[in-house]
Amino acid sequence: MPCLNEAETLASCIKKAQQALDEYHIAGEIIIADNGSTDGSQAIAIGMGARVVPVDTRGYGSALMGGIAAARGTYIIMGDADDSYDFTALMPFLTQLRQGYDLVMGNRFKGGIKPGAMPPLHRYLGNPVLTGIGRLFFGGACNDFHCGMRGFSKAAAQRMDLRTTGMEFASEMVVKAILNGLRITEVPTTLSPDGRSRAPHLRSWRDGWRHLRFLLLYSPRWLFLYPGLLLMVLGLITGLWLFPGPRTIGSVTFDVHTLLYSEVAMCIGFQSVLFAVLTKIFAISEGLLPADDRMERFFRICTLERGLGVGGLLVTLGLVGSLYAVGHWGMQSFGPLDPTQMLRIVIPTALALILGCQIILSSFFLSVLGIKRR
Repeated sequence: MPCLNEAETLASCIKKAQQALDEYHIAGEIIIADNGSTDGSQAIAIGMGARVVPVDTRGYGSALMGGIAAARGTYIIMGDADDSYDFTALMPFLTQLRQGYDLVMGNRFKGGIKPGAMPPLHRYLGNPVLTGIGRLFFGGACNDFHCGMRGFSKAAAQRMDLRTTGMEFASEMVVKAILNGLRITEVPTTLSPDGRSRAPHLRSWRDGWRHLRFLLLYSPRWLFLYPGLLLMVLGLITGLWLFPGPRTIGSVTFDVHTLLYSEVAMCIGFQSVLFAVLTKIFAISEGLLPADDRMERFFRICTLERGLGVGGLLVTLGLVGSLYAVGHWGMQSFGPLDPTQMLRIVIPTALALILGCQIILSSFFLSVLGIKRR
């Protein structure tokens, strides 16, 4: 149990956990991961026979990581020390763990949320939206990403290599379990109003953003790749449509100004796709994401030499187009030109130069990352 000034409810939580251990003849320990309590929570825990593990670094995730690291059992069940979860109901978690599941999530929406236990903002917006985003980004069968009561094996915790220190720890555990191919299941869990007289540590918008930020940062596909590909496709279609000449739809005429923005969209889209690749490789290299066979295939296909070849071809096309534009200008004695005609040459030429240089530079950088991986 992570603990920060939970003197009002800690004794009740420990008593319920002890009751479950005795009733079901479970050999276990009760760990209070104390995050710097100043209200005597440590003395309460020690007096009731629980084991107190001091965790100096503040944060929900920090406290849990400290408690998990200190745990000596084969299986670990975590839950908040505010008396909102029923620690007498441990057996559904333990049963699933003994059947071979690596992570057993509580589901408050299936088990029941008592009146006043969860603010409407969390119940009808925050949890459903963030859980939906998590399932969209990563898949999996978890329908309550943020339930505070869950069980897992010590071996699974070591495989997940959890790192976040704040409330986003809850999302990190689920995401890393999915990415590492761990077996996940759910059990219904009841959520009751907490027994504290003070305000909870949770801050709705701040912690909601931290969860969303984590989901985005751990999914380069949704953060960079898909938006980048969409921009590139839209820019390419629009550019090809406008390249021959102006287009009119109703009373609106689209010309070189729209063509310029279509090329900008392609440039930004390409940079976003490039960021997706770089982020994925960096995250794997640093152990933030598990190894991916697709990245190995990517390095075999997208070699430095091929990147230099493609980039060099685009730069050459850009230079040829630039020389053509200058030659056409010279034929006009370097005087005024029709911008609607010349920009149809200059804009694609500039795009070819930009993309060619980006491909050449990124090919060298990817090659450096590839050397590090090998």
